[in-house]
Amino acid sequence: MPPKGKGADKGKSADKGGAAKGKGKGKAEDKEEKGGKVKGAQQINVRHILTEKHAKKEEALEKLRGGGKFDEVAKEFSEDKARAGGALGWKTRGDLDPTFEEAAFNLEASTLANPKYVEVKTGFGYHIIMVEGRK
Repeated sequence: MPPKGKGADKGKSADKGGAAKGKGKGKAEDKEEKGGKVKGAQQINVRHILTEKHAKKEEALEKLRGGGKFDEVAKEFSEDKARAGGALGWKTRGDLDPTFEEAAFNLEASTLANPKYVEVKTGFGYHIIMVEGRK
């Protein structure tokens, strides 16, 4: 009988510990999300504005800060061949330039009308990146 009791005690402790660890982890993730950090994703739906010149990137940023929609600003300023409002589509980790990818995967999703964006410089030029979706 004592081994069965010990096993039950261990089970209770493990349940409590497991539940506490699970709850603690969930709270930490919630805090990270509220703090501006995002949960990990394997794919992102990403748009960007690409320019060769820093000055042109700054002009695009001014338009965005002035309330411009990301896709419209991308059509006007981006030197990317796609020119589809900056849409690159769904991208998986490893598909993009490492500098671009790190910035994009750390960015939270937003809308074209109210974009949250980040700037990076790669070998291709200056990018203003926004993410529309994550999965």
